[in-house]
Amino acid sequence: MVTGPLSASVATLCDHLVGELGPDAGQHVAQIRDRLGEPLRVAIAGRLKAGKSTLVNALIGRRVAPTAVGECTRVVTRFRYGTADRVDVVCRDGERRSLPLDDNGMIPLRLGVPTARVAYVEVTLTSEKLRELTVVDTPGLASTDTRVSARAEQVIADSAAPFDADIDADSAAEVAAAEAVVYVFTQAVRADDMHALEAFRAASARLASSPLNAIGVFGKVDTLVGGPADPWPVAGPLARQQAGLLARTVSDVVPVAGLLAETAETGRLTAADGDALRRLAALPTDQLRVLLASADLFRDRPAPLSAEQRDRLLDLLDLYGIGFALAQVAAQPRLSTGELIDRVTAASGFPRLRHTLEQTFRWRSDPIKAGWALSRLERLAGHTRDEHDRETLLEAVEQLLRDPAYHRLRLLDAAQRVATGAVPLPADWEAELTRLATSDDPRWILRLPDAGADELAAAARAAANRWRAYAVAGAGPAQSRVAQVAHRGYHLLAQQVRR
Repeated sequence: MVTGPLSASVATLCDHLVGELGPDAGQHVAQIRDRLGEPLRVAIAGRLKAGKSTLVNALIGRRVAPTAVGECTRVVTRFRYGTADRVDVVCRDGERRSLPLDDNGMIPLRLGVPTARVAYVEVTLTSEKLRELTVVDTPGLASTDTRVSARAEQVIADSAAPFDADIDADSAAEVAAAEAVVYVFTQAVRADDMHALEAFRAASARLASSPLNAIGVFGKVDTLVGGPADPWPVAGPLARQQAGLLARTVSDVVPVAGLLAETAETGRLTAADGDALRRLAALPTDQLRVLLASADLFRDRPAPLSAEQRDRLLDLLDLYGIGFALAQVAAQPRLSTGELIDRVTAASGFPRLRHTLEQTFRWRSDPIKAGWALSRLERLAGHTRDEHDRETLLEAVEQLLRDPAYHRLRLLDAAQRVATGAVPLPADWEAELTRLATSDDPRWILRLPDAGADELAAAARAAANRWRAYAVAGAGPAQSRVAQVAHRGYHLLAQQVRR
């Protein structure tokens, strides 16, 4: 079902166009229409072993994506909502093969089909978290499979986007097709990380692609310092530094301890694990300090846990998480396992990431999807050889954009140009334009949380006048065009609040 007024209008336009166009263009428009009815598609991208699959599991709320290297980690995997759990291997020739989840509820490590034949793996799950978001796990950068690298060259040529040759072909295609991206990296932002993010922006929809729908995740922050030491005094400043480096590419960089997030969000920490942690917490401080000095010492030194229990705790929490959990239990011996899980969740940084995703993607899904669809229609018009089809498509898109309701898409386009640095604006003007483009709440846009309709209308008119004056007297040609879009946006906002 298409949700949101902007997406609904584009869907109606597509339904009309299918009957007006030739068979080939009509088929492409029908595919765009079908995509509008799907949840927002978010690609999880990044280097190999950056923690993408671990993050996917946390986002889904189930540990279903394998994190160990196997056949399924070398292909694109789409996770979407369904009424039953199911795994389908979709081959490049269109053949589909169904597989059951393994005994642990995960995608089997072996797909039963050579990876060179696999287009993608589609996993449908009953997770409520997938009702509004389709998550795409990509193999990422630096594939060691030379056949993948060969396919990448063709995708790079077809996309006309500056994808690095180390990005495998299917990842490139999925990132380019996504309406939003989460880019995962660890510790340092490398040159090819920057290149991949720039490629996403270049290859994805013009009206929807910008830092407004791309965020960075600084993963595995628990590995920044040794043993059980607290990584957050290092992770916070480092993430802010990375956000500054990527300011023109992603809207934010969120630090996350991915393993802790996965363990807490997927319900892997059980009451038995809580009991094991309580037994450890009862040990003398000096003995605990030695145990937590390294993973080998934790496994080998005398302690009131079996080897299997120790390996499980390392698998669930690693040394930082174990140390954190022991500190919580020692300070509050009657702490329940459920309360401990809540604290592990908070320590992972995942709540901030979840809030950022809500702000960046779900709240903007209607204009993002509508902008994506209109851009695909424009692209189709540019590629079709039939003059009638080309003129019909361009005229339909332009007519729809004349609707005042669709001025939001022009605002998003203007905000994208400013956010990426293509059109420079002063920082306060840029922030104002971003608020106007990404929200329909006049109190938040105008920063007047307690204002009534008259005050809001007056503030919107004043803002419209400021942008018009800037367009006429204080800007170059590019800034003037952006300012004129902002002027009309505030004019429409003033009309909205007086209704």
